[in-house]
Amino acid sequence: MTSSRYRVAIHVVPRKGLLDPQGKAVADALHTLGFAGVTSVHVGRHLVLELTVGSESEAREQATRMCAQLLANPVTEDFELASVSVA
Repeated sequence: MTSSRYRVAIHVVPRKGLLDPQGKAVADALHTLGFAGVTSVHVGRHLVLELTVGSESEAREQATRMCAQLLANPVTEDFELASVSVA
């Protein structure tokens, strides 16, 4: 089986309903700057991984496991695989 390099983009954000002090501070600053239409802000992290694996499904599976085990706190954060592409 041949391996390919995949680029996986991941978004990690605070769970909805939990206190997000950074998001609140950004929302307040945007309101101060005149952006009254902003109703909420969630500040998170954007990670990009490059993996050498056998398939796109394997890249997705490994990235999901990485998030569950290390990259996202399962108590306070949610994550999503934003994209998986051949690097």
